[in-house]
Amino acid sequence: MGLDVMVTLGYMKRTIYDADHESFRGSVAAFLDREVKPNLEEHAANKALPREFWLGAGAQGFLGLEIPEAYGGSEAGDYRFNAVLTEELNKVNAALGSCVGIHADITAPYLVELGTEEQKQRWLPGVASGEILLAIGMTEPSGGSDLAALKTTAVRDGDDWVINGSKTFITNGYSADLVITAVRTSPEKGARGITLFAIPSDAPGFSRGRKLDKVGQDESDTAELFFTDVRLGDDHIIGDLDGGFIHMMQKLPQERLGCAISNTAHATQILLETLEYTKERQAFGAPIGTFQHNKFLLADLFTRIEVTQAFIDQCVIAHDSGDLTSVDAAKAKWWSSQIQNEVIDHCVQLHGGYGFMNEYRVARAWRDARVSKIWAGSNEIMKELIGRDLGL
Repeated sequence: MGLDVMVTLGYMKRTIYDADHESFRGSVAAFLDREVKPNLEEHAANKALPREFWLGAGAQGFLGLEIPEAYGGSEAGDYRFNAVLTEELNKVNAALGSCVGIHADITAPYLVELGTEEQKQRWLPGVASGEILLAIGMTEPSGGSDLAALKTTAVRDGDDWVINGSKTFITNGYSADLVITAVRTSPEKGARGITLFAIPSDAPGFSRGRKLDKVGQDESDTAELFFTDVRLGDDHIIGDLDGGFIHMMQKLPQERLGCAISNTAHATQILLETLEYTKERQAFGAPIGTFQHNKFLLADLFTRIEVTQAFIDQCVIAHDSGDLTSVDAAKAKWWSSQIQNEVIDHCVQLHGGYGFMNEYRVARAWRDARVSKIWAGSNEIMKELIGRDLGL
């Protein structure tokens, strides 16, 4: 059951998608039903999506929505296709959405928009096909959301740059073939002395720590990365030398909008499944959904979801036309993650003891959702950005 079911049930009519988008949605859903859902337990046990998944998604054109056809992509040119893909992935589970989102929706645009012609030809065809898996290395053990406080450095040595440092909490980090990494190249310039490097995983001096043992999102491979005297030339710099901080700030609105789409689709799916559960689960001789408290609670939860969805849809339209502001992206990110967590927490309660069992989707969704209030900038950071925009 998904957002399309919500429409047919009459809870909300969405108007931002046309027949082409819905046809694409059907293709994504069919692929996930066929290739992913039967293997979710294996993915969770391995704490990673297998390369077969990435190659399959690439063959379907799902990984190249941001990549021009000249480099092997499908170049949708319409962010609503990204949104449809994100929604369908998160109906299955949030980890799937985060892994694909990092690769295709967040990291690939750095190469497309900032890469040289040679870099595009070298990497983008593999990115689109799933042969080159991407990750983005921003967060450091001591830095958290403070991107300006990076300690990983790149020091010029002849024609090379020598990179030393580490990153943590990197989604796709254990499997990635190429990591777009923020490093400090001019310490005296502060935030304006950061550069982005594309670091191949087979570069001498690149190493990975263990797959991190997270509270949720078991299917997502998350790792620590270490750089010990990694030598790269200028041909691995992405964008402008010392321009990395500005590049990251320009790309963060899309990342945060992607999070908002994910959060809302994830919560909606679990809420719809919970509604069905309350119609079937009996207590005291009646479905539990007919009890006044539960009926009122469900009315409240569906209203929260629909109001949130209406705002997120408007943000999608704004982003597609180039009008989404960083402040509105921050609003969408923090609000949707808050609603997601509140809604799914209530869904656990409505499931009773079964809601606390990992074999039930609602329990896993509850664990998976918690990180959305932390990553892509914590909710507190989002509120700080909004407050500054208010002149405070």
